[in-house]
Amino acid sequence: MALPESAPLILASASPRRLALLAQIGVIPDRITAADIDETPHRSEVPRRYAERMALEKATRMAEPSTFVLAADTVVALGNRIMPKAADVEDVRACMALLSGRRHHVLTALVLIGPDGRIGQRLSSSVVAFSRLAPAQLDAYAACGEGVGKAGGYAIQGRAAGFARFLSGSYSGVVGLPLFEAAQLLRGRGYPVP
Repeated sequence: MALPESAPLILASASPRRLALLAQIGVIPDRITAADIDETPHRSEVPRRYAERMALEKATRMAEPSTFVLAADTVVALGNRIMPKAADVEDVRACMALLSGRRHHVLTALVLIGPDGRIGQRLSSSVVAFSRLAPAQLDAYAACGEGVGKAGGYAIQGRAAGFARFLSGSYSGVVGLPLFEAAQLLRGRGYPVP
């Protein structure tokens, strides 16, 4: 059964970065609504499972009949440790101090629920390595404020790009929405991606 091409797309995220990334591939959601869910990791939950669970919970919370719902969740993981979304400047500095001079994984899980209720899922896994950061660099980055509210306390598309000596995987996935995987999911469920 062919899916209706006219079915509206809901982006279950209030992230301006995700909206801008979708626009890069010619996809403009009909509605943008953040899902209000509890984002507390379960005890002993590994980063991959946490990202997948969060994306699925966001998508199912926003699901409506005869619509496409796209949700994503990005997790910065240092080993099996889930780095927090930095709540303030102190959190940013603490996260960046932990990531300084080390490699870490950035996992972005995607979930698409189609108009027929079928669920598609993808996971983007990237590796990022930061150079060793001096205390003055940590202070200056935290003070600039761009890491507040971001997974792991940094925005790779901002000043933190100057610290990333290595990135393997999906740059757009590290920003918050892996475009290749998103386009494949949408096309696979019949959404018209230009």
